[in-house]
Amino acid sequence: MQTGIRADKYVSENCPDLSRTQAQKLIEDNHITVNGKVIKPSLKLQSGDIVDIEIPAPAPSTLTPEPIPLKIIYEDQDLMVVDKPAGLTVHPAPGHYNHTLANAILAYFPEIDSGETNRPGIVHRLDKDTSGLIIIAKNNAAHMKLAGQFKSRSIKKVYVALVQGHLTPREGIIEAKIGRDPRNRKRMAVTERGREARTEYQVIKYLNNYSLLEIRPKTGRTHQIRVHLAAIGFPIVGDTVYGAKSAYVSRQFLHACKLSFKLPFSGEYREFVSEMPPDLLKALSDIA
Repeated sequence: MQTGIRADKYVSENCPDLSRTQAQKLIEDNHITVNGKVIKPSLKLQSGDIVDIEIPAPAPSTLTPEPIPLKIIYEDQDLMVVDKPAGLTVHPAPGHYNHTLANAILAYFPEIDSGETNRPGIVHRLDKDTSGLIIIAKNNAAHMKLAGQFKSRSIKKVYVALVQGHLTPREGIIEAKIGRDPRNRKRMAVTERGREARTEYQVIKYLNNYSLLEIRPKTGRTHQIRVHLAAIGFPIVGDTVYGAKSAYVSRQFLHACKLSFKLPFSGEYREFVSEMPPDLLKALSDIA
């Protein structure tokens, strides 16, 4: 045992089926003890410490399968890449307990063994009204490897967005911490007490008084692209949370158009592309 290693890190490194987050949860629920005593995840282990790990039986799932059509653009034994439509919530949350992508996944692949009980296969998220590509892990080993790629920021994500006004310069980087809005806990905001966030953008073209952008988020904070663009005075068209309604589109003009990553076990580098959906194409046509 490496002296001084954190307990949660030690457990995740020595139990291949447990992520560090899962190890922390087991410690917090008193399922992991050191020398017979309950601990905190941050405890530094010493040589000779005895670590006991109890894996509790999984809680029964409250998630029900729903035969919601899925547009799967890639699938193998370990993962799927799904082209999510706007309007579909990724997983159950207050106010959205059913008719989510998670319900659809469970119906399509009932034997899925990845992620949390009510978030099967969910490695990352897209907002309900953001369309585009999302990765679904089909087993826990693939989930952990993909989560590792997200943590190391080696998975490349590209979005297309439309904002009102001519954004200048034509390319740039937005760096500003993001956290909960202290005045409205349902929103995120740029705040000094938030987490580091970085978004790169490039103008594809100007359309009348609008800018069509290619966005490359380098971190994965909640609502990051929407918050960052609103913070510099260019909220996404149709974003009613951080901007205003639009006459051209009924939801935020944000689409996850490209995902590039290594397949978990072969290491093969793959790139997947999603074409802009009809509602966004129509908005561009109407504006032009």
